[in-house]
Amino acid sequence: MKKQQTVYEQFKSEVYRIGWRVQYRAKKVRIRETSFCDKESAAVDNFTMNSDNRLLLEQLMDTLPPRGRAIMYRLYIQEQTESEVARQLNLSQQAVNKWKRKMIQQLSRTVNF
Repeated sequence: MKKQQTVYEQFKSEVYRIGWRVQYRAKKVRIRETSFCDKESAAVDNFTMNSDNRLLLEQLMDTLPPRGRAIMYRLYIQEQTESEVARQLNLSQQAVNKWKRKMIQQLSRTVNF
């Protein structure tokens, strides 16, 4: 009986460890994919600058194609992960990642033009 409890406790601790790792990785992914707007707006207390940034962001988002706009909105405004967006739009996570990279490049070209 003692040996069974030891095995049970061993598996229990291993399951807790696996659960912790899964939560930790999910947190890292969410942090990596979170909005840069939130960090900026926390540093900027000026209402006018914040409003200007939002207007600029809306104008830039309007230059994107509809699917790209939806993906970027969900990733950066709604702070969803690539996997969540992929499930909602019936795409693969890799496709969402490619769309994200294309849209970031397009926004970069628009801003730097």
